[in-house]
Amino acid sequence: MANKDRAEKWLDIVAEDMSVADDLFKTGHWLYVGFMCHQVIEKTLKSYWCVCRDDDPPYIHDHKKIAQGCGLYTKMSDEQKAFLEVIKPMNIEARYQEYKDEVARRLNREVAAEILETAKQFHAWILEKLKEKSSTR
Repeated sequence: MANKDRAEKWLDIVAEDMSVADDLFKTGHWLYVGFMCHQVIEKTLKSYWCVCRDDDPPYIHDHKKIAQGCGLYTKMSDEQKAFLEVIKPMNIEARYQEYKDEVARRLNREVAAEILETAKQFHAWILEKLKEKSSTR
């Protein structure tokens, strides 16, 4: 599959994940808003990877390592790097309930709203970098 096609495949999934995050926010599922935002950033980074490299992105969930691997980490602001640390524990898909409960205790409407808004802005920033990269490749 061509790099652009692989990138688009990731972005198709991201669009659905963002919609789910919005729906979960409306229904007050703060923990899962965080999880979906984690997924949005991870998959957007993997899309960027696809336009920068010929290999597939790694099967990992560590945003920092993915961003470093495709050269995007050095372009991130300190706030963006800090946000990666904020959403790092939100990867709860296969975690034990005790872990989920611990993460959930830190979340409320305001925190979830901030995570959701920041994820949307970060996603848009990565898309802009992706467009720049695509036009130079």
